[in-house]
Amino acid sequence: MRLAIRPLAPRDHDAVVDLSLRAWEPVFASLANVLRPSGLFELMHPDWRADQRAAVLSVCAGGDVWVAELDGRVIGFVAVRLHPEDEMGEIYMIAVDPDHQRGGVGSRLTSFALDRIKDAGLPLAMVETGGDPGHAPARLTYERAGFVELPISRYFKRL
Repeated sequence: MRLAIRPLAPRDHDAVVDLSLRAWEPVFASLANVLRPSGLFELMHPDWRADQRAAVLSVCAGGDVWVAELDGRVIGFVAVRLHPEDEMGEIYMIAVDPDHQRGGVGSRLTSFALDRIKDAGLPLAMVETGGDPGHAPARLTYERAGFVELPISRYFKRL
């Protein structure tokens, strides 16, 4: 059993969407706990599954996406965006199948993405994630990879 990271192929789209929705379900549950008392969750995410499906498929269509494959099964993916005008690369989207989380797959995908950014000659890498409890595993992965957090506050108000 050896993990391989390879470019995304059209045949991978359904697997990537499926694992992403399962991986992000606890994240959206966490966001609901944070935002629901204010009524913002339903306003911001009336159908998070449909929105995320569309977002993942859009990223898949855009290139610079790689999948982690184990024994012929896609178990994770990472999308990279290059911003040469800012001399920066971005880990734009990443997810690991819940059945394979906490086994180093996210770290391997993060490292792979950082290598792509470095190979493009860009001296800076960025990744964004949430500050809620559901995003804690992602924050830990990025901190272990050497990212430094820039605290940013983003506020929302229902009108």
